[in-house]
Amino acid sequence: MTVTDSSAGAPTETAAQLEQAVLLRRVRAWLIVFIVGLVLSGVTAFPLVTEVRWGHELLVAWGVETWLPSLVEWFARVREGLEATAADYPFIAYGTDWLAFAHLVIAVAFWGPLRDPVRNIWIIDFGLIACAGIIPLALIAGPIRDIPWGWSLIDMSFGVFGAIPLLLVRRMIKRLELLQADVRPV
Repeated sequence: MTVTDSSAGAPTETAAQLEQAVLLRRVRAWLIVFIVGLVLSGVTAFPLVTEVRWGHELLVAWGVETWLPSLVEWFARVREGLEATAADYPFIAYGTDWLAFAHLVIAVAFWGPLRDPVRNIWIIDFGLIACAGIIPLALIAGPIRDIPWGWSLIDMSFGVFGAIPLLLVRRMIKRLELLQADVRPV
């Protein structure tokens, strides 16, 4: 409902409504980016053996071992481990299938804020907590699982880079909430 200013005869809420529309579009755009990232992270957890083989072959083909030998060695080790596990114990990959599924389920949860950001801001908070949780997990589990420090940093970067759009979205949702409260009739 548009309220009119009796002295000017023009709608007074149009600027607020326009800002709401712009904020809503931005929130949805950032959420789509985040959802796509979760889906891609999930889907790529299914074909690990193939992906690591391709990654290792690309690193070798590009001659990366001349300037980053430890990276190529790590890919070779992971490839060997995944191929041996897949050949002898294929059921172990079931764990990464569940990892993939979890990413997809979490992505679905973000449809709530996509539809109604203000009402579902708690999902953004949940996502921020999950992003923060990546850091201690990588710091604790990385050394226990003999993960190289550089790889743990890459893992932690997913939490940092995941939190950036969520922090932006959260700030925009809070502004949207204020604007919606100002427009509601008393």
